[in-house]
Amino acid sequence: MGAMHAAGSPVWFELTTTDQASAEHFYAALFGWTVQRHDMGDPGAEGPGHYTIFQLGGRDVAAACTLMPEQAEQGTPPNWGVYFKTGDADATADAVAAAGGKVLAPPFEVMSHLRMAVCADPENAVFQLDQPREHPGVGAIRETNAVCWVELATRDIARAEAFYAGLFGWTMGDHAASPPGGYRIFANADGMLGGLLGMTPEWGEMPSHWSIYLQVDDVDATVAKAIELGGKPCFPAFDAPGVGRIARIDDPSGAGFYVIRFVQES
Repeated sequence: MGAMHAAGSPVWFELTTTDQASAEHFYAALFGWTVQRHDMGDPGAEGPGHYTIFQLGGRDVAAACTLMPEQAEQGTPPNWGVYFKTGDADATADAVAAAGGKVLAPPFEVMSHLRMAVCADPENAVFQLDQPREHPGVGAIRETNAVCWVELATRDIARAEAFYAGLFGWTMGDHAASPPGGYRIFANADGMLGGLLGMTPEWGEMPSHWSIYLQVDDVDATVAKAIELGGKPCFPAFDAPGVGRIARIDDPSGAGFYVIRFVQES
């Protein structure tokens, strides 16, 4: 029971967190998501006991899992990860390496759900490949209280564009209201999917990274509620000309995400 997704589309959004129970409470209260917990088998002494799938109106909308001790030791912070659909995870992983990216976890089967790989682009922004088996990906997307956009913050838009367009077959275009560092929009048969945002010196040492945007009816009310629930605004809500009202929120564990209300509701 999921949306059909074209190859190259973002199809799964996964929070890796240091406090799964707190995350379940925060996102359920903020976006009206319901929580389904799936046993992950024998978790070992320190591993996570379950995988959280968030649902919106009975359809999968996102997921959460616990940061592994080895990830924490490597300095990986809590974060939202983006999975992109591919018809062949092995061939796409080979293409990642050939194009100057890295394959951090070679393709492997996740039970009967999907075949996946963990990759990094030439600027070390991490993303996942998702070759669906029995699980088609999220069933709720590009609607209120669901992910509506994904965005790569990068210091080299041209290199990122060549890498990802080559990998996923995206068509690229400009945005009329481009921010100071530049912006490119990518699209496929599913429509406009997200953007590449040029990082300016004001970003400091922050590494290149993928982010998700969640569509909401009222950005300011969502930020206020997030604060009540233990989150904090990463920067205040602002109006992006011709786009909409946007804010970035850090959840209680520090994982960041954007919320947006579009100028014109689709």
